Amino acid sequence: MKEKLYAIPVNDAFSGDCECPVCLMRKTLEDAAIEYTMGPSYMEDDTRMQTDEKGFCQKHMEMIYTSGNKLGIALILKTHFDRVIRETSSLSEKTDEKKGLFKKTASDGKSPLLSYLEKLNSSCFVCERIGQVFDRYIDTIFYLWKSDSTFKERYTHSNGFCNEHFRLLMEKAPDSLRGSDLDEFVTITRQLYQSNMERVRDDLAWFIDKFDYRNADAPWKNSKDAIPRAMIKSNGIIQNDK
Repeated sequence: MKEKLYAIPVNDAFSGDCECPVCLMRKTLEDAAIEYTMGPSYMEDDTRMQTDEKGFCQKHMEMIYTSGNKLGIALILKTHFDRVIRETSSLSEKTDEKKGLFKKTASDGKSPLLSYLEKLNSSCFVCERIGQVFDRYIDTIFYLWKSDSTFKERYTHSNGFCNEHFRLLMEKAPDSLRGSDLDEFVTITRQLYQSNMERVRDDLAWFIDKFDYRNADAPWKNSKDAIPRAMIKSNGIIQNDK
C-alpha cells in the first residue's frame, strides 16, 4: 500500500517536462516542508522542539525568510537561540579552563562543545523532513521499474537527470534491482543522462551563437530557456515560477 501511495508523486514527476524528474520530486517536498514549517505547525510544541534542536541549513533559512511570516521566523529563531545558548553555556562551564577548549574528551575526539557545534551546523529541520520521504521516492522508482510497464515507458522517455541524481540512481540501483532488471535500468539511465546532457549543451551552444549578428534573424529553436535548464542539469536548481 505504501508503494502505491508513493507512486503518485513519482509518476507525476516523470509525467512532467522537467530536466530532472528527481529534482522535481525533491523540490515539491522542499516547498511543502517550508510551508509546513511556517504554517500553524510552528506553534506546536513537538515541532518547536525539533526546530529548536536542529535549526536550519543556510539554504532553508533563506527560504524560510522569504516566506514572509516574519513573526513566525522571530519566534522560531528566538527559542532556537534559547536552546543553543543554554547548551553552549553548559558545555563551556564543563570545560577545564586550564586545559582549554580543545581538550579532546568526546567519543569523536573533539571537545564536547566543538562536537555540539559541529552537529548543530550540520543539522536542518527541513532537510531531515525532506529526507524522510525522498528516500521512499527513490525506492519507489525502482519498485515501479520492476512492476509497472507504463512507468518504465515514462521513465525511458524522460529528459534524463542532473549530475547528482544520476549518481544517486546509479549508486542505489543495485540495492533494489537484480539481473536483467538492473542491467536494463543502468543501460537506459546512462543513455538518458548522456543524450540529454548533450541536448542541453547543444541548446546552450545555439543560445551563444544567437549573439552573433549573423544569426540575428535565425530562430531561437529550443535555446531561449537553455540557461535555467542547464542550471537544473548541473546544480539541481529549479527556479520558482514568477
